[in-house]
Parts: sequence; structure tokens; C-alpha cells
Amino acid sequence: MVCRGQIIAYFVKLMDRNFKIEIEMKKGFLVMAMAVLASCTPGKQEGNRYNDFPETRQLVAETMPLDTALFRYPFRVRVQEDKVAVLDLHGADCFLHVFSYPDMHYLASGGRRGEAPTEMLSSENIRWGDNGLWTLDANKIEMTCWNFSANGDSLVQRERVKLDENVLRPLDFVQYDDTTFIIPDYSGDSRLCRVDRQGKLLGTWGQIPSSDEDALQNARPALAQAWRSFIDYNPDNGVLAAVTQLGEVLEVWNLKDSTHVVCVGPHGEPQFQVAEGYGIPTGIMGFGDVQVGKDAIYAVFCGQSFREMMQSAQQGTELPDGGKYVYVFSLDGKPLCKYELDHYISGLCVDELNRLFIASDVNKDEPMVRFRY
Repeated sequence: MVCRGQIIAYFVKLMDRNFKIEIEMKKGFLVMAMAVLASCTPGKQEGNRYNDFPETRQLVAETMPLDTALFRYPFRVRVQEDKVAVLDLHGADCFLHVFSYPDMHYLASGGRRGEAPTEMLSSENIRWGDNGLWTLDANKIEMTCWNFSANGDSLVQRERVKLDENVLRPLDFVQYDDTTFIIPDYSGDSRLCRVDRQGKLLGTWGQIPSSDEDALQNARPALAQAWRSFIDYNPDNGVLAAVTQLGEVLEVWNLKDSTHVVCVGPHGEPQFQVAEGYGIPTGIMGFGDVQVGKDAIYAVFCGQSFREMMQSAQQGTELPDGGKYVYVFSLDGKPLCKYELDHYISGLCVDELNRLFIASDVNKDEPMVRFRY
């Protein structure tokens, strides 16, 4: 039989790994959280709904062998031309590793873990830009741009941007243009923030598209936590997409014509209960990553319920991390195809030219895989 302390430890690990929400993990608070896991019922759902995909296909992974072993938890994968960057969420020494693409030969590491001015306390995401590779450190509330050194054997900091104190707990970002970034807003007052190259907050827009009127009025910070979303932006077509880490909601903004579409899948909106001002998840793990391509939106989907996770922990086992599906939507949010994978993946990068999914599987000793779609 699993003791309460073990269950609490598992819940702490789960929250730290999957949510990155800055909260004080008190035992009494977590006991309350576990109690509501069994008592929540879904509320009313609104939005453009989809029930299934017109086509489902199965894909088998090919391992991408590495010439070095570096990772503890390869969380994000980003490809640009002949290089692939991998974010190691729990890296022992460095958060950032770069390889050649597609042969995966090791090139350099950066983002050393530590408290010095040039080191990082955390890393939430990585993005290639025209001028280098950007990282986001939520604990330092700053972004850093990295370039290769003159001899090409190391990564050096090119630029550091301290974010405005009014940007609450930044957990993701995209580069909109040469002077502007877009960051999700976790205050609950809006959906997204615009920040300039100096880190100054330029403005906010949108609101959480929840049907929970009470939470919208009285529990916005908890609602914002529950609606934590991963985002991506494609400057070529002007499409910005956000997918919820809980539930099954896709939002699509076309920033060229100012349209906004909300698409709700079979699992509905993020489900949660409020405890001590925090949003505690009670439904499912939803999307894990998203990429806006040239003609479609690609998103990793999990679908495991928190009830299943807790039952698994009580039995002394853990379910695999990540999702085993890649959902494909049109640029206006219509479901096109569901790919069922033979691996659970965390990070996804789509090579549309060669029709490849490049992904990371944190459950395997050889974590880098690809799927031909």
C-alpha cells in the first residue's frame, strides 16, 4: 500500500514537471487537492466543438542516434536549417544543447545552471530567431539570445532582456518580429502580452474563453493557471496558436486579419478546483506542444486523466510522460488528421519539407526519435 507521503511526493513531482507553477507545496493543501480529484464534474462548455478527426493514421518511430549522452529530460526540440536545439528541462549542468541536423552530431551546449549573472535558474522554452537562439528563464524573468562563438565550438550570450515586472510568471514566448515578443498572461486579466526588445510591457489583449462565469469574475488567477497554454507563431502566415495543457482547447489568432477561433475537443475546457487561491487540475492532461506550420497546426496530445495518474502512483507505477498523439488542424482550427504514435513524446518539431516529426521521448534511453508522416 502506498502511504500518503508517497502520494504527496508524486503530486509535487508531477506539478513541478508538468506545470511549472510557482506555488508553495503544503501537505494540507495537497491533501485537499487529492480529495477534489475524485469529486469534480465538468461544467458547461462553449466554443466551436469537434468530436473526432476525419482520418487517423498510425506512425512508427525511428531512433535518431546521438554521438553523446547529455539529457535528463529533453523537453523541447527546435530545428532551423542545419541545426537542432534541444531544451533539457532538468539538465544537471546546462539547459541547452545544439546538434547538427539531420545527422545529430553534437555541436555545443549553453545555458549553464546556476545563480551567476550569466547563468540560468530555469528554462521554459527555446526559439530560433533570425539573430540566434532565444531561451526564457521564468525564475530570473529574463530572456537570453545565444550565438555560436567565432570558432563555432560553444554558445555565447549575445543579448539579455529583463522582462517588465508586470509580466506575471512568463512560461512561454514567441518572437513576433524583430522588436516584439508575445507572452501568455497569467494574471487572468487578459490572454496574451506584447513585450518589446527591452522587456517593456507594451499591452495585452484577449481574455480566457472559459464558460465558467464564476471563475471569470472571482478566481481569475486560478483560472489562468488552469488555462496554462503552449503557444507558437508563424510570421509567414500570421497565425498564432495556443493549446491548453489541461483539457482540450485550441485557440487560433490570425494576426493579419484579426480573427480569433476557439476550438473545443471532446474532453472540453480545463477542469479544476480552487484551493487557497490556486487552480488544482481535476480533469486530464491535454496538449503538450504546438507548432504552426505553413498550411497546418500540429499539436501533441496526451488525454490521461489525473485520476489515472493518481491510481497509477498508488499502485507503485507511473504512466509514461508525454502524449502519444499528434493532432493536425487547419490554420482556421478545423480538425484534419490524428496521428497515433508508438512512443510518448514531449517535444515536437515538424519538418514539413521532408514530412518528418522530430520529437523527444523522455521515457527512453535514446530519447530523440522521428516519424515519417
